[in-house]
Amino acid sequence: MTTCSAYHVPVLLAESVDGLNIRPDGVYADMTFGGGGHSREILSRLGASGRLYGFDQDADAERNIPENDGRFHFVRSNFRYLRRWLRYYDEPALDGVLADLGVSSHHFDDETRGFSFRFDARLDMRMNGRGGITAADVLNSYSEERLAQLFYLYGELKTGRKLASAVVKARSARPLERIEDLVAVARPLLGREREKKDMAKVFQALRIEVNHEMEALREMLGAALSSLRPGGRLVILTYHSLEDRMVKNFIRSGNVEGLVEQDFFGNRKVPLRAVNNKVIVPGAEEQERNPRSRSAKLRIAEKIAE
Repeated sequence: MTTCSAYHVPVLLAESVDGLNIRPDGVYADMTFGGGGHSREILSRLGASGRLYGFDQDADAERNIPENDGRFHFVRSNFRYLRRWLRYYDEPALDGVLADLGVSSHHFDDETRGFSFRFDARLDMRMNGRGGITAADVLNSYSEERLAQLFYLYGELKTGRKLASAVVKARSARPLERIEDLVAVARPLLGREREKKDMAKVFQALRIEVNHEMEALREMLGAALSSLRPGGRLVILTYHSLEDRMVKNFIRSGNVEGLVEQDFFGNRKVPLRAVNNKVIVPGAEEQERNPRSRSAKLRIAEKIAE
């Protein structure tokens, strides 16, 4: 079995699990099982009658399943299908949902998966290797306009339009199939001082598109809200501004657009209350110990009784 620390170092571990306000006999869902770090901490606080469901669509995560613990159920599925699996397990409601939206260190460090520009490999980037489009498919088939939009929206790149144009020009000569192909196209357009950061944003944009991360997040948040009992907790770790804005809006209004409903008298109709009014971020010591935690933001909410 892969150790949790080798697969992924959990970010804000104590703070996020504290945010669940765990009841020993409660029912919880870890929507991003990965290396199992958060799940193990949750299990350590559950009693004999508590239950935990761990979701992950990546087959590699199955290596990290806790052994001989009947309280834990691994679900190899995208977290957007939460409600479907709760029906399958005849689980009427949850006391808490936790999701760490960061990519596991395992994915960045596995040179065969195509998530990092540190290695040369096929441009894949699929979390679920069983199907779906790859990063190469996106780069070689999307229109210039569509590529420009995804580099701008998901990568927050000011050079997104120039990069899209360069990709279309390069693929007219031959398809972009490997990481080194993309790096060769992107590098001349990125400033030398910010080259690594901006290259990471290029890869981030493609990863989000390949895995439909924003659509899945929207669906998961809605499923989590409808599955939580009154008083149940929603705990989300985000790593870039677009997903953080979606989560912040959802906690404030119950939808990712941030549109607050009002009743006939103008009273706000909101299904959640923020537990932490100020976003929680890793301290200097954790950032030093785990540099990949630097962009993390933790938000916690509680479902309001109707």
